[in-house]
Amino acid sequence: MTGGWLGRAGRFSIMLFSAAIASPAFADVPNCELESGPARAVAKVIDGETLVLDDGSEVRLIGALPPRALDGGAEEGMWPLEAAAKAELERLALGKSVELAFGGRRTDRYGRLLAHVFVRDGSNRFWLQGAMLQDGHARAYALPGNTACLADLVSAEAAAREARLGLWAHASYEVRSADKYRELLRFRSTYQLVEGRAITVSDVRRQIYLNFGINWREDFTVTVRPRHRRAFDDAQFDFKALEGRRIRVRGWIERRGGPLIEVYHPAQIEILPEHASPDLQP
Repeated sequence: MTGGWLGRAGRFSIMLFSAAIASPAFADVPNCELESGPARAVAKVIDGETLVLDDGSEVRLIGALPPRALDGGAEEGMWPLEAAAKAELERLALGKSVELAFGGRRTDRYGRLLAHVFVRDGSNRFWLQGAMLQDGHARAYALPGNTACLADLVSAEAAAREARLGLWAHASYEVRSADKYRELLRFRSTYQLVEGRAITVSDVRRQIYLNFGINWREDFTVTVRPRHRRAFDDAQFDFKALEGRRIRVRGWIERRGGPLIEVYHPAQIEILPEHASPDLQP
């Protein structure tokens, strides 16, 4: 995993072992560089992504986006998947000792810590984000300035999505088709996974555009701004190799003529086999 925070003093690579872990069990473990943070205890769970520690500080589980009532058009507090995510987070973390680690911006505008959380439960130690993702209680995501471990987050999510566990069994979280650009506009300002074939790839003054149709003013587009090119350049990411390929992209839908997703990290883009994805809505 690459980024501006690599190579600085005081950072370490967190490697979780899978042996002797009873719950949750992990097929894959994170292999990314993070900066160590404090060790505390979890005093309260606010929702499916927010903890209150014993010192009163709040922690947001960066990279693991839980279900929200808005996803299903429900009233606040009335979305069963949202309640299920909170209950699972309570089961995994409430009253437990935790270790925080950071891979980018440390706080959000509300003062919450943006951290990766590792739970100590007796002799077991596990990655809390990975547990939520692998059981289908969250989706993997990135924010500008906070993309550490994204490839591992996406990997942790994959098995739950393929098995349609948790939120993945609900129509609100179906993978969307890039061809249905008018339908995508209905999901403006929401987080979505979208699959389709990139028809053309263009580089305009270092801004990348992946176009999924012949009319860029209406069709679905993916873009990478120049300020986010460093992560792609460090990974030697070949944008032109995406031309004509089926890909899956994740991010927030915006409207700029047609529907658009802006990406900040290579792991937001996955190259797919040529056959139709089993995740894709019909």
